[in-house]
Amino acid sequence: MSFEIDVRARRGAVPVGARFAAGAGLTVLVGPSGAGKTSLLDMIAGLLRPEAGYVRVGGRTLFDAEQRIDLPPERRHAGYVFQDARLFPHRRVRANLLYGARNDTRLAEVADTLDIAHLLRRWPRTLSGGEVRRVAIGRALLSEPAFLLLDEPLSSLDPARREEAMRAIERVRDARLVPILMVTHDLREAERLGDRVIAVG
Repeated sequence: MSFEIDVRARRGAVPVGARFAAGAGLTVLVGPSGAGKTSLLDMIAGLLRPEAGYVRVGGRTLFDAEQRIDLPPERRHAGYVFQDARLFPHRRVRANLLYGARNDTRLAEVADTLDIAHLLRRWPRTLSGGEVRRVAIGRALLSEPAFLLLDEPLSSLDPARREEAMRAIERVRDARLVPILMVTHDLREAERLGDRVIAVG
């Protein structure tokens, strides 16, 4: 199994968590806003400590409350694409993509997969919302992650940009570069993109 997750925590007075196992490919967690989907990704990435349970990815234990294992985020090797993308405004697209990469040997491959090769010399402020999301995914992939976490990667995009981003995610999924865990509140997105869909919340 790529993902074996059983975690529980609280955000304020609200309990959050999930329990599931999923194989390779793209797994989509779908649920309503406020169901704790982002908190779940944060627990897997090591940004939020669960109160109980475990996180295993690719057979590797990243967190286990009983065994007192809690790897820091930098040792979990997650490629995390946040909802707001977080590109560096003072770096061109090429420099954003290579931030955290060991070298540029896979730059052309990833840029081609995401159809962003023509954007390499552009500044983030000149990109559309869909282009920003694709660059953020590319930066995560070039950091050579063990797995990829996508937090509502299609939210707040107009229909045309949403379609561009969906096609890019499909290409990454089909290339089987890394196991992917994505969260969304949109069931249509989940059914189109996911190799499997798991309801949460």
